[in-house]
This record gives sequence, C-alpha cells and structure tokens, in this order.
Amino acid sequence: MESPYALLGGRDAVLSLAEAFYDAMERDEPELARLHELDADPERDGLRISRRTRDRFGLFLVGWLGGPQEYIERFGHPRLRMRHAHVPVDSAMRDAWLRCMATAMDARSVGGPVRGFLDHRFAEVADFLRNKADA
Repeated sequence: MESPYALLGGRDAVLSLAEAFYDAMERDEPELARLHELDADPERDGLRISRRTRDRFGLFLVGWLGGPQEYIERFGHPRLRMRHAHVPVDSAMRDAWLRCMATAMDARSVGGPVRGFLDHRFAEVADFLRNKADA
C-alpha cells in the first residue's frame, strides 16, 4: 500500500494541508489559535499563527505521513506529549483541533480511503494528547 504521503500527492500537497489547517484554526477556532500566539516567534509575517509554527507542523506531517523524515533530522523525535505538555488539552480542545483538520482536508479535497484512514489516525493522536480533565 502506498503511504498517505504519496496518496495525498507528496510534499507540496502535505504542506498545503498544513497551511489549510492553520488557516482554518485562525478563522474558525480562535481559542485554539490563541494558544499558538504564545509561540516565541517575532516574525509572524502578518499571520496570527507564525510561519515557524506552520512550517514545523508541515514538516512533521510530511514525515508522519510517510514522506522524508526532515522534521526528525532537524528537530529530533517529535515527542508529541512532551511538546504539548504546557498546553491544556481537554476534549473540547481536541475536538476543535479535529474540526480544523477536517476543514483543511475538505479544503484540499482529501477523500476516499486515505481520508478515512487520516480521520481515524488524527483522532487517535489528538485523543492521546489530552492532558486535562473535562470541566
């Protein structure tokens, strides 16, 4: 079976998905986007969510979906739980993240079996990152 990376169309398609994800977050989930304003990056290029954050997530997705492992080469193992430990992730935040990703996949016409696979995998990872009890 081809990797999700290949099925999506390779590097440019995956990076475009990451951009669409953060665009959706800025537009539709302001509480979630506000968490990214804490990223220490003075060069936002007019973006609420910095270019650095967008680019790093894009590289992470490229590798996570089966493409080149440039993220790991540059930044080391993702250690997702550790990197998100400072962010309060409850079910509402998880669901907001998943809505942004669903919107991004819709915007990039991700469908068919790869969409079902990604919906499932993103839900698993987002749930794994929960670190706060629901109110």
